[in-house]
Amino acid sequence: MCGIAGALSPGLRHHGDALHALGRRMGDAIAHRGPDDAGTWADATAGVVLSHRRLSIVDLSPEGHQPMASADGRWVVAFNGEIYNHAALRAELAGLGHAFRGHSDTEVLLCAIAQWGVEAALERGNGMLALAAWDRVERVLWLARDRVGKKPLYYGWTTDRTFVFGSELAALRACPSLRAEVDPDALALLLRLDYIPAPYSILQGIRKLPAGSLLRLDASAPDAVPTTYRWWDALARQEAAIEAGFEGDEAAALDAFDMLLRDAVALRMEADVPLGAFLSGGTDSSLVAALMQAQSARPVRSFSIGFDNAEHDESAHAAVVARHLRTDHTELRADGRAALELVPRMATVFDEPFADSSQLPMALLCQLTRRHVTVALSGDGGDELFFGYGRYARALRNHARIGWLQRLPLAKRLASPGERARLGGWAALRAELAAEGLQGAARLRVSRWRDPERVVRGARRRNTAYEDPAALPRNGTHGDALMALDFACYLPEDILTKVDRASMAVALEARAPLLDWRVAEFAWSLPFSMKWKDGELKHLPKALLCRYLPSTLVHRRKSGFGAPVGDWLKGPLRDWAEAQLDERRLREEGHFDPAPLRAMWTEFQAGRRKWHTHLWGVLMFQAWRERWR
Repeated sequence: MCGIAGALSPGLRHHGDALHALGRRMGDAIAHRGPDDAGTWADATAGVVLSHRRLSIVDLSPEGHQPMASADGRWVVAFNGEIYNHAALRAELAGLGHAFRGHSDTEVLLCAIAQWGVEAALERGNGMLALAAWDRVERVLWLARDRVGKKPLYYGWTTDRTFVFGSELAALRACPSLRAEVDPDALALLLRLDYIPAPYSILQGIRKLPAGSLLRLDASAPDAVPTTYRWWDALARQEAAIEAGFEGDEAAALDAFDMLLRDAVALRMEADVPLGAFLSGGTDSSLVAALMQAQSARPVRSFSIGFDNAEHDESAHAAVVARHLRTDHTELRADGRAALELVPRMATVFDEPFADSSQLPMALLCQLTRRHVTVALSGDGGDELFFGYGRYARALRNHARIGWLQRLPLAKRLASPGERARLGGWAALRAELAAEGLQGAARLRVSRWRDPERVVRGARRRNTAYEDPAALPRNGTHGDALMALDFACYLPEDILTKVDRASMAVALEARAPLLDWRVAEFAWSLPFSMKWKDGELKHLPKALLCRYLPSTLVHRRKSGFGAPVGDWLKGPLRDWAEAQLDERRLREEGHFDPAPLRAMWTEFQAGRRKWHTHLWGVLMFQAWRERWR
């Protein structure tokens, strides 16, 4: 796990020292992602520089140093991530005549690119990555992001026409000619979703490469424009898996799932550094921990976090699961003070504004885990693949029940009530009646602000997967469609972003076996009845977990992973929030209309409305702006 950055600067051609200096500045800005080693490489004739910060996981020797050049000198790569099937690829490449200096997966990826080309090498790999590859012969720069979007990659142009890229915005900000102005459209997306989805970013002119995508930039062409395309299309793969279907009954599906996930876990247990697992006590993390322990000769290290607020505390159940699995378990108790101390740092940890309040317990959990291990496996992805969210069931229920109401003349005269729809009651019903189809019902479930463009000055509405009809699978059930939308947007841009930034802030590598592409395609092939059965969410994973845990520990209510921000904003964070929402400050900064925000703040403090989730997004942006201005 590492951080990458770089630039293609026509203005710095034949200025090798200046290119290396730029690369070092960009790499130093993301040094937290890779504290073990640093390197830059430049092609002065083309004005290209690659920078790398290394967190050593596989092959701790200097043979794993990056950027790394191929044996023939044609290819140079800077790589963030892990190729889990590198041993099998190494054997295949050795049979084709390739020799290896060390045993790093980076060298295997580099040889694969030299042998088959960038796209074919990516297709043969099984892992997570953000990649920059420079072809010295064709003078082409390639950028790539893994299938699911576990590793981030930003890119864009500066005012002097330098093309810059990096794992985080901080790397791009290190380029002096970057114009770091806020994009109001992206800010509105932050308020709507709690995150900013690809391809957008908070900075104008800077984009995020979408999951499963390749970018190609021909440096030999004057005024070259990068082209992007999908090298792995999740929606197309889901449609194909649904069409093919799973051949067998539930018992056969359990056996297949057990074998497939066991292999995915085993691949992710390879490391030359200490390794453990996040264990919340929920189905997915418990299943991963169980399969780790089943394949380990000694107790697996497991980690959980507990809060003094019972609504957000699953630590007691995690401890019971750990005792049953016989893991070596460590628990952090957080009474609120530790999380509160983190709030001002969130703007630094997340680099781009991010407002999912579970960022706080995740950051604490990563801090705890990093004291003991360098790699941690997580259960991320299970909800989006196996129908694990209660909001899925609510969306299906409301879509079915409200459909007939929407045909009544009265419904056609009702407009959505705006932000009050989040507060329940008649306003929520009016919003449901105004929703258009299943996609509209899904959008209501994931939208925080319903109309953020009214409060963000100069903002235009930007569509995401939740508005795009082309994001829906052409086959399958309504449940498959809901999961497809989240797999395209919520999973990579919220869940995986949260885990990446929180873990990399402390130089911890997080791995997600359930997001192995083979597991994903297996899940898509299953009939929907194996995911939601007799009202039970995530049926098949729970059935599999019952092979490793007593059913009483498996079938329980999901608590979620959040933080009591409402209590904090009325208590210890009140003064901080008041300063962030100061009316004069809001007016002078010019990003928001102060009046509705101040009205929300007043109603919330008076206990008349629960606006804390709406306000949290504004506060996270304000803190970010204060940190980075």
